[in-house]
Amino acid sequence: MIQQSDLPDTIAIFPLSGALLLPRSRLPLHIFEPRYLQMIEDSLKTPGRLIGMVQPNVVPGRDGPGLQTIGCAGRITQFSETEDGRYMITLAGISRFRVVKEVDGFAPYRRCDVNWDGFERDLGKDEQDSSFDRDNFLNTLGRYFDARNLSADWDTLQEADDELLINSLSMMLDLDCEDKQALLEAPSLSTRRETLLTLIEYTLRGGQEGEMMN
Repeated sequence: MIQQSDLPDTIAIFPLSGALLLPRSRLPLHIFEPRYLQMIEDSLKTPGRLIGMVQPNVVPGRDGPGLQTIGCAGRITQFSETEDGRYMITLAGISRFRVVKEVDGFAPYRRCDVNWDGFERDLGKDEQDSSFDRDNFLNTLGRYFDARNLSADWDTLQEADDELLINSLSMMLDLDCEDKQALLEAPSLSTRRETLLTLIEYTLRGGQEGEMMN
């Protein structure tokens, strides 16, 4: 098992809007920009093979997008190269981190000094949600899927472990970047589940307070 002391002080950063990686979850990515192809090749040469996924934070009047203060590092566990030089990779979520500062250098991609303190739980075992009302949650999720004309394997959702279910939905559902960031920063699985349910219910209300859509 990875210890916090094993994690590096500086990591490569992939600022990708709308992409959410959570600890103990997996995120497939299609890499094609030259600077990020270089990032993958450089990361594969390191012992940890880590990449930090961070939401961009656009601030009016500032040149270029900034970064949210909290991201999640993933280890490259699978990769393949296409004939035209693109990479298909899978990141396994390891731990969240806090961005300390961006590091100048000669790499074409961004790198940051990071701090892992406060996220020790990310390196442990799967979380459980003892207050999870799965039937109510899935009923609300079903109405959300109907409203969006989405389909799902409900048997698989019903049988999935708490963390797998909540984290997978948090990563997959079409939510705003700010909402994705809120899910990332949730201090516990139960808080993330409550946040996700609130966002789903808000969507069912059409983005307004009041009665839900049928």
